[in-house]
Amino acid sequence: MSHFKKYIVILLAAFFITGTVFLFAAKNNPPLPPEIIHTPISDTTTSAEKENPQTNEPTKVPKAQPTEKNPAELPQEINLKIPFTSQAPHQNWDMPYQEFCEEASMLMAASYAKGQKISSPEDADKKLKALQKFEMDRFGFYQDTTAEETAIILREYFNLRNTTVVYNPSAMDIKSALTKNKAIILPFAGQQLGNPNFRQPGPLYHMLVIKGYTKNGDFITNDPGTKKGADYIYKQDIIMNAIHDWNNGDVDTGKKVMIVID
Repeated sequence: MSHFKKYIVILLAAFFITGTVFLFAAKNNPPLPPEIIHTPISDTTTSAEKENPQTNEPTKVPKAQPTEKNPAELPQEINLKIPFTSQAPHQNWDMPYQEFCEEASMLMAASYAKGQKISSPEDADKKLKALQKFEMDRFGFYQDTTAEETAIILREYFNLRNTTVVYNPSAMDIKSALTKNKAIILPFAGQQLGNPNFRQPGPLYHMLVIKGYTKNGDFITNDPGTKKGADYIYKQDIIMNAIHDWNNGDVDTGKKVMIVID
């Protein structure tokens, strides 16, 4: 064999061997399909913002939920300027005055809400009698009106349409309403109040106005059941325990309720 032929044979053999090695490598290491070829890029996304491999959708970073705000601290004390009248303006405790605690409470709260005054005992007496007449025309009676009936009178006679009745109020509910300048009327099992100024043992059923509270949490009232009732202070627990609606005369088991005059 000539040198030229030997050269050709060697060249072909080398080409064959190189091709065989290339095909073997390609078979065992196939090229990546274009869609999953990773091209280095400048990645500014967070791991939570990258695709979720299960849904192929961006994983949303849950936003921090706002924490529930604590209730605004109430003022240390408050005392609304609600005018006072006894239910017996001339200290005559005969009928109908001994039954006028609801009427006197409404007159005080409504006068405050409407920016009016109770100018004198004569003024109070006249207004209480007019209120009694309305009740007789509206209900056929005036004694021992329930919280709901009292609210009706405030809405219809005094035109205080935003008067509301709240059941099972807490001491905080009462104080919160006061800080919004709302007068509160509460019904009571009167003998549970233990007021030493009442003709003992005290009334079976009673209403009064809550007008504020002191730094130590006691309630400031306008209690029409005594001539000493202006700014009369009751302990908070006494007020909260004694709240009871009329309940057809079974007052001690009557519902806890308050009347809010806006």
